[in-house]
Amino acid sequence: MEIFSTEIIFSFITLSLLEIVLGIDNLIFIALVVQKLPKALAKKVRLFGLTLALVIRIIMLLGITWIMSLTQPLFSISTNDFSVKDLLLVAGGLFLIAKSTLEMHYDVTQKETTKNITPRTGFYSAIIQVALIDFVFSFDSIITAVGLTPHTGVIIAAITVSMVVMLMASGYISYFLKEHPAFKVLALSFILMIGILLMAEGFHFHIPRGYIYFAFAFSMFVETINTLAHRKQKANENK
Repeated sequence: MEIFSTEIIFSFITLSLLEIVLGIDNLIFIALVVQKLPKALAKKVRLFGLTLALVIRIIMLLGITWIMSLTQPLFSISTNDFSVKDLLLVAGGLFLIAKSTLEMHYDVTQKETTKNITPRTGFYSAIIQVALIDFVFSFDSIITAVGLTPHTGVIIAAITVSMVVMLMASGYISYFLKEHPAFKVLALSFILMIGILLMAEGFHFHIPRGYIYFAFAFSMFVETINTLAHRKQKANENK
């Protein structure tokens, strides 16, 4: 295999971009999880979370035979077969729906859903949440990557590049969501939709993620225009 062949380079670029896109939901989730932590701890969780995502993906890639075995049916309900992967998708979807709903409830009522959370407890809680969701999100990432290229080295390199890019962007996204409540609501809505999508996939209802990404991007565009219009209006009122 030639390292710098056209096929390898094209596969690497395509996979890197694809992994970045597929990692957006993971990145937004991490940003939402760390928002209530002190700045120093939040940075550690982002770094640890994305590093953990990289490690999980590489381990799953090297154990792809085991991963594919998780798609084997365990039991059937009516005409639907359910595998370990399906159950994990349903569980992950329920978790994301519950997480986004509780966060929305807090934003509306300004009442904490939990009490006496110390920074240390919050740190470990965030790590556990990130680890669980990393594992669920890794399925699509790895199976898609293996479907695009059989070269393990190319997949690992592309995943590494995507994680570095997301690590560089994670701090800015966390700060942006904290400073702009309206965009935070959009992010929570996006996570809620991803949770519904994961549950649907667990029950064998396949919804192309492109629809959700487009809806999210369009909503972000509309909110950006709205924010700029409000800023201009305030600027004119202050003159």
